Amino acid sequence: MAIGDIIVGIDIGTSKVSLVVGEVNNFNQIEVICNTSQKCNGIKKCRIIDEDEISLAISKIIKDAESETDLKINSAYVAIPGKYVTIVQNSIAKDAKDKYSGISAKDVTSSIMQVKDVEVPDGKTMIDIVTDKFILEDGKEVSDPIGSLSSSFTIEAQVILAEKEFVKQITNILRKAGIEIDGLVPITLAERNLMLDVNELTDSIMLLDIGAGNTEIGVFEKNGFIYTNTIPLGGDTVTSDISLVLNIELEEAEKLKKQYGLALKSYIDNDNEIILNTYRGDSKTRAIKCSELIEIIEARIEEIFSLVNKDITTQGVKQRINNVILTGQGITSISKSDVAGKVALNIPVKIATGRLISTVRPEFRTAYSLVRYVAAKPFAKKVSSTIDSGSQESIIKTVMERIKDFFYS
Repeated sequence: MAIGDIIVGIDIGTSKVSLVVGEVNNFNQIEVICNTSQKCNGIKKCRIIDEDEISLAISKIIKDAESETDLKINSAYVAIPGKYVTIVQNSIAKDAKDKYSGISAKDVTSSIMQVKDVEVPDGKTMIDIVTDKFILEDGKEVSDPIGSLSSSFTIEAQVILAEKEFVKQITNILRKAGIEIDGLVPITLAERNLMLDVNELTDSIMLLDIGAGNTEIGVFEKNGFIYTNTIPLGGDTVTSDISLVLNIELEEAEKLKKQYGLALKSYIDNDNEIILNTYRGDSKTRAIKCSELIEIIEARIEEIFSLVNKDITTQGVKQRINNVILTGQGITSISKSDVAGKVALNIPVKIATGRLISTVRPEFRTAYSLVRYVAAKPFAKKVSSTIDSGSQESIIKTVMERIKDFFYS
């Protein structure tokens, strides 16, 4: 990344759209110069149900950001759900052009251009290349081989594909809002460096982000990104269950979830009485035991973890996971959710403790993670979003053209 680069990240969630504008400062760190969000219900169960609502929400946050920063935003990076992502593992062996001078930047760039040449199935398109590791001729593994005195090396990488129809929809939505897409990044891939601590970055980890409407799965082996998917259930599903079963308004159901949120009934200390103020039955109010509320929460949390367990087992990646890191607005208010996860998955589970998590407000964490991911992209030619201070004309490039421009050539 280059000092002064400005990167715009957008997270399109099930309940809101969030935006973060970050600038690379003199210490090569991301300095947030603006963040904003807008309520939006254009996505349901991971499917786009209202393009216009999403486009209007994006237009609003772009306008707010431009007003706050005095910049004209022409493009942005966008987080994409794991449901629409396929990861293809690939590796190639490469000879250094000049074995006496060591591996050059051109050698590495050439290897990246070659490793991306995989068979792309119909209906999918390439959106990213993640360099996993480089193995020198003596077997040594390095993250950056440039300058190494080795006559050859092997690059191992993940080629990230996305469903072409979803990419087309997102591209059209952003164009309606007057901006272009710089790139698309899977949610958990973007979040990894923010949510995990130093030791977890070198472990075999499943990052589980339980949000408002979806649960994002990301499985990593050290630097390798091996699997991602989306389960269309989240914190709002728990709220809906409480509202439906207890016959109360959603607002009160959400309040009760946050106030009494507990993932396992066995951890109740005091089964006290709760008065339901928006009960929609014959009487205006109703009293229930705390355990009745917790039973509802426990049942849905158990289902979410069970579906995750079924998914990673079916995909054959469960046995490769040593630890599970739990994060997301949909779960953090529910105590003992990590214990419930350990019971259901039979894998150690802990709440995310990444060093920077507490410095970023929950609603902006994915968008901020996206900006950080892009800024730290190795061997990138250009990461800055298209920004200016007056032009109303967008830079017209397709997603694939941006990807081609992303690496040195």
